[in-house]
Formats: sequence, structure tokens, C-alpha cells
Amino acid sequence: MRAYAIETAAVADAEVRKLMRDPTELMSRAVQPVLWLAIFGQVFSQVRGIPTGSLRYLDFMAPGILAQSILFSAIFYGISVIWERDLGIVHKILVTPAHRSALVLGKAIASGLRGLVQAVVVYGVAVATDVDIQWTPAGVLTVVLAVVLGSCIFSTFSLVIACIVKTRERFMGIGQVLTMPLFFASNAIYPLDLMPGWLRTVALANPLTYLVDVLRGAMIVGGTSVHAWTTSFAVLLGVFLALLALAAHLYPGLAR
Repeated sequence: MRAYAIETAAVADAEVRKLMRDPTELMSRAVQPVLWLAIFGQVFSQVRGIPTGSLRYLDFMAPGILAQSILFSAIFYGISVIWERDLGIVHKILVTPAHRSALVLGKAIASGLRGLVQAVVVYGVAVATDVDIQWTPAGVLTVVLAVVLGSCIFSTFSLVIACIVKTRERFMGIGQVLTMPLFFASNAIYPLDLMPGWLRTVALANPLTYLVDVLRGAMIVGGTSVHAWTTSFAVLLGVFLALLALAAHLYPGLAR
């Protein structure tokens, strides 16, 4: 276990070092949540037809935009692995005795740290737009755990896609196709009650729904969750472990 932890930490450290040398990607990713909250949210907060209970629409929407920011940032994480393969880095890593799941887990943890940076940006915009944030230690800790776990899920899912398609062009096309359906087939910007039955079924199979559920209950004063936090966390953890096992199995095939 000690060797496994060291291998995982080494991969995560390498990924974080790359990010620190070129933080422009994080800055560009921060633009999107700013636009959604500052423009889209302000406009749709005037619409009275969306039932959000006792919450203002902007308060209801803020956790969904944080989840969206995590999704959009992590879903394209796999393209860096394709670049590494083209540069020969993947081949060098695969000849090491490191466990394949440690390689994947290290990258997922690094993505989780990126997700926390996105969370800081969203929190800043939320405060600026007068969203009623819950600042209790338990609430903040729950958000941190959910952000890290959500980032791990979608970055590992991205790695699975990269291992299957193996080219940057195909990866970008598939990534673009997946992001919007995942986002709109969730409870990020409207409640599940507004959805037709078939879409609600899809939303309940979408891990983003459970991520939004946890964030909405922990981040916003008076926020409520459709599912209990323990249920949502259990679903997210189960999805991550399944994706981790699949990515570890597929990862060596990326080098071929």
C-alpha cells in the first residue's frame, strides 16, 4: 500500500507541476462559469416559471454551474494523455513497475485539485452576485469532497474515452458530443420535476445529477437534495471505482 501511495502521489505531482507551469487553461476555463452566473443566471432569475421552492433561481443554479465547471474542465483531461502518447511519455511510464490503477488514480487526483481551483472561481462569482452561500465547516468540507470526487469521475471517464479512440481529433469530437447532453440531462439548471419521464430516467442514471445533488444541499443556505447525501456520495464513489478499474485495464492499450 505504501508503494501504491507513492506511485499515485508521483503521478499527481507531475500533473500538478505541468499545470503550475502553464495555468492559462485554468484561466480560460474560469470564463464559462462567470458568464453562466453573471449573465444567464441574472436573466433567468427573472423567470417565475421554474419551480425552485424557497430558493432564488440564482441560488438554485450556482451549485449546478459549479458542477458544470467541473464537468467541462475534466471531460477534456484525456487529451493530454494522447499528447503524452504521441511524445513517447506513455511508453516510458508503462515500462515502470507502477500499478496501472495508480497511474490513473494519480491523474484523477490532479484533476481533483484543478476542480478545487474552479470551485474557488465559482464561489467568488457567487459571492459577487449575492448568492446565499452556506459557510459552515461541514458544508464547505462536503463541497470540497464532492468537487474532488466529481473531478475524479469525469477525468477518469475522459481517460477511458482517450484509451478507446486514441486520436486527438476523434477525442475532441466525442468530448463535444458528450458534454452538453450530460449537462442538460441533469438537475444542474432545472429541477427533475420539470423533466418528462424518459429524461428523468436518463438524469437519474447521470452521475452529474448526484454531484449537483450534494453541492446544492451543502453549498446553498436552504438548499435541498433529491437524494440523501450518503446515497449520492455512494453512487459517485461506485461510479468512480468502476471507471478507475476500466481505465486501468484500458490504459496499456493506449500505447499501441
